Amino acid sequence: MGPGMSITPTLAAYAASMKLDALPPEVVTRARFLVLDLVGNIVRARHDAESTPALLSAAKALGLDQGNCFVFGDTKRYSPTGAALVNGVLAHSLDFDDTHAAGTLHPGAPVIPAAIAAGEMCGASGADVLAGIIAGYEVMCRTAVALPAGDHYQRGYHPSATCGVFGAAAAAARVFGLDAAGVESALGIALSQSAGSLQFLVNGAWTKRFQVGWAGMAGLAAATLAREGFKGASEALDGRHGFLSTYAPNPNPARAVQNLGTVYELMATAVKPYPSCRYGHAGIDAMLALQDEHKFNPAQIEKITYGTSHAGMLLVGAPAAKKADPQNVVDGQFSGPFVLLAALTTGKMNWDSYGALQDPTIRSLLPKVICEQDPEIEAEFPTNMSGKVTVLAGGKTFTKKVVVPKGEPSNFLTENELRAKFAGLTEAVLGSAGSAALADAVLRIDVTNNVSSLARVAQPARMAA
Repeated sequence: MGPGMSITPTLAAYAASMKLDALPPEVVTRARFLVLDLVGNIVRARHDAESTPALLSAAKALGLDQGNCFVFGDTKRYSPTGAALVNGVLAHSLDFDDTHAAGTLHPGAPVIPAAIAAGEMCGASGADVLAGIIAGYEVMCRTAVALPAGDHYQRGYHPSATCGVFGAAAAAARVFGLDAAGVESALGIALSQSAGSLQFLVNGAWTKRFQVGWAGMAGLAAATLAREGFKGASEALDGRHGFLSTYAPNPNPARAVQNLGTVYELMATAVKPYPSCRYGHAGIDAMLALQDEHKFNPAQIEKITYGTSHAGMLLVGAPAAKKADPQNVVDGQFSGPFVLLAALTTGKMNWDSYGALQDPTIRSLLPKVICEQDPEIEAEFPTNMSGKVTVLAGGKTFTKKVVVPKGEPSNFLTENELRAKFAGLTEAVLGSAGSAALADAVLRIDVTNNVSSLARVAQPARMAA
């Protein structure tokens, strides 16, 4: 960047000119996969997340359920802002949505619902919606790494929400077909709505999921205002009172446009294959591989050791007594012993595995699982969230080390693995035929004439409360 040049118009022009046929095919494929992953989260959270009834009641009270836009897994129709909000909150309600490590972000939850609602507002093709989504990921993730996100986090901000509004605004503006000046105006209006606090950590508040969905709704509103000629602030990201300089102490604005158009931050986004803390995932991968190879009988198990990093120990290994006695879903998500035993005893680890928290076989084995800091695994940190499982069974020892867990950008899920995760989340709501039909429709988004056609297959076979 030359002196006096602003990165905001550069990113705005990039978003405005985003076209699928000019992108590397692997970026388009990955984007379709990320949409599938997010939709699975939304469908299940519509029926399973404890915050959903209050969210839907509030949406109704605010009149956000009056309109023609759809929420995945719901039979009702919503206003565009209502759909962006509800889909966005649901997307992040299971904490099973995509992650961008460098930006400490969940980019899909604000960006994808905003782009889809914008597409419904203007009858956009799926190709235009997907182009908007890719533009939104780039703007959101690049904004976060320019802060950089760690400094921003230290101040108590939640980057998925604060940066999410810019990604959502860019995505919706691209779907609307705004020119570069229009996208810049949308970003300027988004600046007035950039918010998100880590205070939810104190009491497990539902604001974590709310503010990510609100960012999607706010971004859609910003793009709509810009579309109708409303004037937004210029240089929203890097102006004197712009986002980067007011929300972090030492930003690096040039990082936001580094290798723009050649390196895709979207390709650095990971997907969680299992609905639990990421530090347990290498262990689950290792246990599934060992069980597949050796077919352990739980009665033969004498001891299981999970070697992890110091950071992993803090989250899934200690205190040992609490990790050996998980009482609810959140306990289970952060218990290395539980997730390893779910994988051992059932051959999988999915959302339904938490129904086995009181399973007698798992309960009898929990005291036999030891988590420990392993120097070999520590050496991989922080580049990789690695893990090593050692099983002592029938007097023999079996070991498996996983350096890069499944779902990381360099070890991404295959289409079949993504479909399996999607089925595990959605079949309980849509039935197996409905789940497969929705997966097919979402994966064809890039050739869909009108994104509203997804609504026809997004409805549940049965409605839970």
